[in-house]
Amino acid sequence: MKYMINIKTLSKNLLPTMLALLTVAALMLPALFAGAQQQRKIVVFSPDALNDAAQDELIAHVGGVKIKNLDLINAKVVLLPSKAAERALTQHPAVLRIDEDIEMHTLAQTLPWGIDRIDAEMVWPAGNNADAIKVAIIDTGISASHPDLAANVKGGVNTITSKKGWNDDNGHGSHVAGTVGALNNSVGAIGAAPLVDLYAVKVLNRNGSGFVSDIIEGIQWAVNNGMQVANMSFGGPSGVQSMHDAIITAYNAGLVMVAAAGNSGGAVGYPAAYPEVIAVSATDSNNNLASFSSRGPQVDLSAPGVSIYSTYKGTGYATLSGTSMASPHVAGSAALVLNTPVGLYDADLDGVWDPAEVQQKLQDRATDLGNLGFDNLFGWGLVNAYSATQP
Repeated sequence: MKYMINIKTLSKNLLPTMLALLTVAALMLPALFAGAQQQRKIVVFSPDALNDAAQDELIAHVGGVKIKNLDLINAKVVLLPSKAAERALTQHPAVLRIDEDIEMHTLAQTLPWGIDRIDAEMVWPAGNNADAIKVAIIDTGISASHPDLAANVKGGVNTITSKKGWNDDNGHGSHVAGTVGALNNSVGAIGAAPLVDLYAVKVLNRNGSGFVSDIIEGIQWAVNNGMQVANMSFGGPSGVQSMHDAIITAYNAGLVMVAAAGNSGGAVGYPAAYPEVIAVSATDSNNNLASFSSRGPQVDLSAPGVSIYSTYKGTGYATLSGTSMASPHVAGSAALVLNTPVGLYDADLDGVWDPAEVQQKLQDRATDLGNLGFDNLFGWGLVNAYSATQP
């Protein structure tokens, strides 16, 4: 006997059973995907492919859990139970892609090794952050927009051309400024004197060079505007009498001047070589003299100057080396000293710090390096901000 099977009848009879099986399979999918660690993903859907409810249904179908919608990009943040669930979604024609919902982090603040080495951070807990001490950064300017500097920058001048401002178009001045007084906040670097008042005295152009006359004008501006410390991270191989005259006048007016010894590996350059200026050589993280650092009897102090992390032009940061990087460690330390009572260092008994008194205390409290006492490499030693601010 032959049996005739009617396909239409068979399909009709089996349809309820097939639907039931599909329903069971759908219910089993989350269980199949369960057990694995959930992963946070961004599921991006093709435009107009599925409405919001259908998207939610699809995510639930593979065992996912929706966290929230990202309507701006037609996406949903979901927790997926496994790679299998992710593959199932990826293969669906309505899904454009699946992105990792990666974690972002704040840019944690870094205590540069040089600031740590001179123990500046040990000064701050007692409340001395050099608040209101005025420091002139005689350089290429200071970035006016840098979030790690802006609150401390109180003004400035451009002596190259009065038609332009003091904003840094090179980066050098901003780096120096950061070592002196980058803010103690949650990002970037931090300076030796994190509440100091910084003033940008732009005497060097975008290439990092400038005329002596512009520098003299910058020193004059510093004196006229009541600056208490001036950092000069520049130099040349020979002195000019007009420059020395300006230095002497500023010194007699009470301006503490700090300068980079030079990067020639040879004799100390100018203005650092002038006796009225604190000349600073550069050390590395092992307290050795940097190979490039100038040296000689004019060196007064040494400070970290190799691989120094600090602020840069715009909103950036950079790691630079040079006696230019060493000098601001001493300038920042001088600002901290000026924020303490002059005490027994008041040689002329006038009750206020004079440049010679500040220099004497910095030298007396320095950490001796090299030969015992003074030497031509480190001067009187590595500047120690903490020791210099103690009675």
